[in-house]
Amino acid sequence: MNIIWEKATEEKFKQMLEKVPVFLREVARKKVFQKAESLAGKEGRAQVTEKDLVDAFFVETPFGFHGPMKTDMEALGIDYTKYGHAG
Repeated sequence: MNIIWEKATEEKFKQMLEKVPVFLREVARKKVFQKAESLAGKEGRAQVTEKDLVDAFFVETPFGFHGPMKTDMEALGIDYTKYGHAG
């Protein structure tokens, strides 16, 4: 299945990556990108949504960095709590 990204979701992905430290950015880009597409595919969808992006960041980001990641999401207007992640 060929997975595509919602335009707004792809833009948020790029904005989130800009907040990742430079030395971790490429690893984060690959891991989150692959996880988001995997999550969409597992649900039989051909499009990555904001929920997939948020879930992928929570899975692929070490727990100790969830606080700053949540702050970054809030700054970009991403409400991760609506996808089941604690505030």
